[in-house]
Amino acid sequence: MSKEKIFKNTTIKNTKNKLQSQAKKIENRKEVKKVKKVMSDFKNFAMKGNIIDMATGVIIGTSFTKIVNSLVSEIITPFMSKLTGKVDLNDLFFALDGGTFSSIAEAKEAGAVTVNYGIFLSNITDFLIIAFTIFIFLRYTFNKRAKIIKEEPVIVTKTCPHCITEISLKATRCPNCTSKLVEK
Repeated sequence: MSKEKIFKNTTIKNTKNKLQSQAKKIENRKEVKKVKKVMSDFKNFAMKGNIIDMATGVIIGTSFTKIVNSLVSEIITPFMSKLTGKVDLNDLFFALDGGTFSSIAEAKEAGAVTVNYGIFLSNITDFLIIAFTIFIFLRYTFNKRAKIIKEEPVIVTKTCPHCITEISLKATRCPNCTSKLVEK
Protein backbone atom coordinates (compact mmCIF):
# COMPACT_ATOMS: atom_id res chain seq x y z
CA MET A 1 0.00 0.00 0.00
CA SER A 2 1.03 3.48 -0.64
CA LYS A 3 1.65 6.00 2.09
CA GLU A 4 -1.29 8.09 0.92
CA LYS A 5 -3.73 5.18 1.24
CA ILE A 6 -2.41 4.28 4.69
CA PHE A 7 -2.70 7.93 5.77
CA LYS A 8 -6.26 8.15 4.38
CA ASN A 9 -7.28 4.89 6.07
CA THR A 10 -5.76 6.02 9.38
CA THR A 11 -7.43 9.43 9.13
CA ILE A 12 -10.78 7.84 8.29
CA LYS A 13 -10.45 5.39 11.20
CA ASN A 14 -9.49 8.20 13.60
CA THR A 15 -12.39 10.35 12.42
CA LYS A 16 -14.75 7.38 12.66
CA ASN A 17 -13.53 6.60 16.20
CA LYS A 18 -13.93 10.26 17.26
CA LEU A 19 -17.46 10.38 15.83
CA GLN A 20 -18.38 7.13 17.57
CA SER A 21 -16.94 8.44 20.84
CA GLN A 22 -18.87 11.70 20.54
CA ALA A 23 -22.04 9.80 19.63
CA LYS A 24 -21.65 7.65 22.77
CA LYS A 25 -21.14 10.77 24.89
CA ILE A 26 -24.27 12.36 23.44
CA GLU A 27 -26.19 9.12 23.91
CA ASN A 28 -24.99 8.89 27.52
CA ARG A 29 -26.06 12.51 28.14
CA LYS A 30 -29.50 11.74 26.70
CA GLU A 31 -29.81 8.68 28.94
CA VAL A 32 -28.72 10.69 31.97
CA LYS A 33 -31.29 13.37 31.10
CA LYS A 34 -33.98 10.70 30.74
CA VAL A 35 -33.08 9.20 34.12
CA LYS A 36 -33.04 12.65 35.74
CA LYS A 37 -36.42 13.43 34.17
CA VAL A 38 -37.92 10.17 35.46
CA MET A 39 -36.52 10.78 38.94
CA SER A 40 -37.82 14.36 38.92
CA ASP A 41 -41.27 13.21 37.81
CA PHE A 42 -41.30 10.52 40.50
CA LYS A 43 -40.27 13.04 43.16
CA ASN A 44 -43.04 15.43 42.09
CA PHE A 45 -45.54 12.56 42.12
CA ALA A 46 -44.44 11.26 45.52
CA MET A 47 -44.49 14.69 47.13
CA LYS A 48 -48.02 15.53 46.09
CA GLY A 49 -50.33 15.91 49.05
CA ASN A 50 -52.67 13.11 48.00
CA ILE A 51 -49.93 10.48 47.99
CA ILE A 52 -48.65 11.50 51.41
CA ASP A 53 -52.22 11.56 52.75
CA MET A 54 -52.85 8.12 51.32
CA ALA A 55 -49.66 6.71 52.85
CA THR A 56 -50.63 8.18 56.23
CA GLY A 57 -54.07 6.63 55.87
CA VAL A 58 -52.59 3.22 55.11
CA ILE A 59 -50.35 3.39 58.18
CA ILE A 60 -53.20 4.49 60.44
CA GLY A 61 -55.48 1.87 58.86
CA THR A 62 -52.96 -0.87 59.61
CA SER A 63 -52.74 0.22 63.22
CA PHE A 64 -56.51 0.51 63.43
CA THR A 65 -56.88 -3.06 62.12
CA LYS A 66 -54.70 -4.32 64.97
CA ILE A 67 -56.89 -2.48 67.47
CA VAL A 68 -60.09 -3.88 65.94
CA ASN A 69 -58.67 -7.42 65.85
CA SER A 70 -57.77 -7.09 69.51
CA LEU A 71 -61.24 -5.72 70.31
CA VAL A 72 -62.89 -8.66 68.57
CA SER A 73 -60.63 -11.41 69.91
CA GLU A 74 -60.19 -10.08 73.44
CA ILE A 75 -63.53 -8.43 74.23
CA ILE A 76 -66.35 -9.31 71.81
CA THR A 77 -65.52 -12.99 71.25
CA PRO A 78 -65.52 -13.83 74.99
CA PHE A 79 -68.97 -12.22 75.36
CA MET A 80 -70.22 -14.13 72.32
CA SER A 81 -68.73 -17.31 73.81
CA LYS A 82 -70.64 -16.66 77.03
CA LEU A 83 -73.88 -16.17 75.07
CA THR A 84 -73.35 -19.34 72.99
CA GLY A 85 -72.44 -21.57 75.92
CA LYS A 86 -68.69 -21.02 76.28
CA VAL A 87 -67.94 -21.69 72.60
CA ASP A 88 -65.00 -19.83 71.10
CA LEU A 89 -65.91 -18.67 67.59
CA ASN A 90 -62.44 -19.47 66.29
CA ASP A 91 -62.91 -23.14 67.32
CA LEU A 92 -66.11 -23.68 65.33
CA PHE A 93 -65.50 -26.00 62.37
CA PHE A 94 -66.59 -29.23 60.77
CA ALA A 95 -64.61 -31.85 58.89
CA LEU A 96 -65.65 -32.59 55.33
CA ASP A 97 -64.74 -36.26 55.70
CA GLY A 98 -67.33 -36.67 58.46
CA GLY A 99 -64.75 -37.31 61.19
CA THR A 100 -65.10 -35.95 64.72
CA PHE A 101 -62.22 -33.90 66.07
CA SER A 102 -61.90 -31.83 69.22
CA SER A 103 -59.93 -29.00 67.57
CA ILE A 104 -58.92 -27.64 64.19
CA ALA A 105 -55.28 -28.54 64.92
CA GLU A 106 -56.24 -32.17 65.61
CA ALA A 107 -58.22 -32.33 62.36
CA LYS A 108 -55.30 -30.85 60.40
CA GLU A 109 -52.89 -33.37 61.93
CA ALA A 110 -55.19 -36.17 60.84
CA GLY A 111 -55.18 -34.73 57.32
CA ALA A 112 -58.88 -33.90 57.34
CA VAL A 113 -60.18 -31.04 55.25
CA THR A 114 -62.10 -28.63 57.46
CA VAL A 115 -64.52 -25.76 56.98
CA ASN A 116 -63.53 -23.19 59.62
CA TYR A 117 -66.75 -21.20 59.76
CA GLY A 118 -65.90 -19.83 63.21
CA ILE A 119 -62.87 -17.98 61.87
CA PHE A 120 -65.07 -16.72 59.04
CA LEU A 121 -67.64 -15.42 61.54
CA SER A 122 -64.85 -13.73 63.50
CA ASN A 123 -63.61 -12.04 60.30
CA ILE A 124 -67.14 -10.87 59.50
CA THR A 125 -67.31 -9.36 62.99
CA ASP A 126 -63.98 -7.58 62.36
CA PHE A 127 -65.28 -6.24 59.06
CA LEU A 128 -68.55 -5.00 60.53
CA ILE A 129 -66.76 -3.16 63.33
CA ILE A 130 -64.31 -1.53 60.91
CA ALA A 131 -67.09 -0.62 58.46
CA PHE A 132 -69.25 0.85 61.24
CA THR A 133 -66.33 2.85 62.64
CA ILE A 134 -65.46 4.24 59.20
CA PHE A 135 -69.13 5.08 58.63
CA ILE A 136 -69.32 6.99 61.94
CA PHE A 137 -66.04 8.80 61.22
CA LEU A 138 -67.09 9.82 57.69
CA ARG A 139 -70.54 10.85 58.85
CA TYR A 140 -69.03 13.03 61.58
CA THR A 141 -66.49 14.52 59.16
CA PHE A 142 -69.07 15.31 56.46
CA ASN A 143 -71.49 16.78 58.98
CA LYS A 144 -68.75 19.06 60.33
CA ARG A 145 -67.80 20.08 56.79
CA ALA A 146 -71.45 20.76 55.90
CA LYS A 147 -71.86 22.96 59.00
CA ILE A 148 -68.76 24.95 58.09
CA ILE A 149 -70.05 25.46 54.56
CA LYS A 150 -73.50 26.50 55.84
CA GLU A 151 -72.02 28.92 58.37
CA GLU A 152 -70.02 30.80 55.77
CA PRO A 153 -72.44 31.89 53.06
CA VAL A 154 -70.72 33.66 50.22
CA ILE A 155 -72.42 36.92 49.36
CA VAL A 156 -72.33 37.52 45.62
CA THR A 157 -75.31 39.81 45.14
CA LYS A 158 -76.77 43.02 46.53
CA THR A 159 -80.16 44.68 46.25
CA CYS A 160 -80.72 47.69 44.03
CA PRO A 161 -82.09 50.44 46.31
CA HIS A 162 -84.29 51.83 43.49
CA CYS A 163 -86.04 48.76 42.00
CA ILE A 164 -85.29 46.22 44.80
CA THR A 165 -83.88 43.51 42.50
CA GLU A 166 -80.86 41.30 43.12
CA ILE A 167 -77.79 42.39 41.18
CA SER A 168 -74.09 41.51 41.16
CA LEU A 169 -71.89 42.96 43.89
CA LYS A 170 -69.59 44.37 41.23
CA ALA A 171 -72.38 46.22 39.41
CA THR A 172 -72.10 50.01 39.29
CA ARG A 173 -75.41 50.45 37.42
CA CYS A 174 -78.57 48.38 37.87
CA PRO A 175 -79.28 46.32 34.73
CA ASN A 176 -83.05 46.50 35.40
CA CYS A 177 -83.72 50.19 36.15
CA THR A 178 -80.38 51.57 34.92
CA SER A 179 -79.88 53.61 38.10
CA LYS A 180 -76.35 54.50 39.07
CA LEU A 181 -75.39 52.73 42.28
CA VAL A 182 -73.54 54.66 44.93
CA GLU A 183 -70.76 52.75 46.73
CA LYS A 184 -71.07 52.84 50.51
